[in-house]
This record gives sequence, structure tokens and C-alpha cells, in this order.
Amino acid sequence: MNRKRRTFDAAFKLQVVQMIRQQDLSVSQVCRDMSLGETAVRRWLNQVDAEQSGQPGIGKPLTAEQQRIRQLEAENRQLRQDNNLLKKASAFIARELR
Repeated sequence: MNRKRRTFDAAFKLQVVQMIRQQDLSVSQVCRDMSLGETAVRRWLNQVDAEQSGQPGIGKPLTAEQQRIRQLEAENRQLRQDNNLLKKASAFIARELR
């Protein structure tokens, strides 16, 4: 019997982490109450800790700050690639004009 893999958005994951941290609830209790796997919730806790300490974390970013950082890194990477392409094209054109 196959169970479908459930997906959760970042807001839900943050809400679960905040419940554990702010209300001093145990991970097992929250998992039982919300029918979640402990491994996933512990991973969310570790990811939030990593993101708050400035590390990129694993998987999709949870905090808005990390989401923005990842977006800017991707944009930066694309701009660098575009810049390198333009440099190569201008060098090629300069050689052809000689």
C-alpha cells in the first residue's frame, strides 16, 4: 500500500518550528498532534537553526531572508554568466575586425 508523499510550504514548517520553540512543546507531541514525521520536523528545526546562524541550510529555504539570499545568489550567478559571454563575444568581434 503506497502512501503519497506530503509536501509542506515554508510558512507551515516555520509555524511548526515556532510551536515547538515558543510553546515549549516536545517534538514528539507536536508530531503526534499534527500527524507529522519526527525526522522531517527535526530537519526543519535544524534548517531554521542553520539559517538563523547565517548558514544556507539544506533544502528549500524556510525564512524569508534565506529565500531572498538564494534568489539574489541565483541572479548574481546568471549575471556573471552573461558578463562572461559578453566578454568572449567582444573578444571574438575584436579579433575579427583586425
